[in-house]
Amino acid sequence: LRQKVLGPDHPDTLKSLMCLGTAYLASGIPVKAVPLLEESLHLMRTKLGPEHPDTIVSMNNLAEVYRDQGRYTAAERLNTQVFEIWRRVLGPEHPSTLASMHNLASLYQNQGRYAEAGPLYNQTLEARRRVLGPEHPDTLDSMNNLALAYGDVGQYDKALPLHKQTLELRRKVLGPEHLDTLASMNNLA
Repeated sequence: LRQKVLGPDHPDTLKSLMCLGTAYLASGIPVKAVPLLEESLHLMRTKLGPEHPDTIVSMNNLAEVYRDQGRYTAAERLNTQVFEIWRRVLGPEHPSTLASMHNLASLYQNQGRYAEAGPLYNQTLEARRRVLGPEHPDTLDSMNNLALAYGDVGQYDKALPLHKQTLELRRKVLGPEHLDTLASMNNLA
């Protein structure tokens, strides 16, 4: 409908295309999601420009799909571009820049590239503590993932206290039955 009313190149039409791809993905239909997300990214780059916020969000969404599909090279290329653009445009400590840094660290961790993931998680955690505060859910996600990264390389002396602190803060901030709190309990088990 938006395509008929607004035209195929209108920013709202392009955003709708991206949202439809994301909806297919959330519904467990990546076969339909990926082509729509790829098309929306191509059109957004062409029509809105490579540094438009909607283009960057589209890049991030497609990178996450690629990561979930094990297409790590394509995911890394997009995640790196997102991080570099946000850092240049928004600054190194903007929440969107920090989220993209966290996503890149997560990609490295998924690939077993722990020597790269750990320091990036640590940088993200320190910046999120400064910018968002020590109890913000994104800060707690960084704490959790850094603890997991420490565990992945056998640094249990660093992982255990961080897991305990994450669990304590998640109980306080999110409540004892929140899924993230339960995940932290599982991480300590």
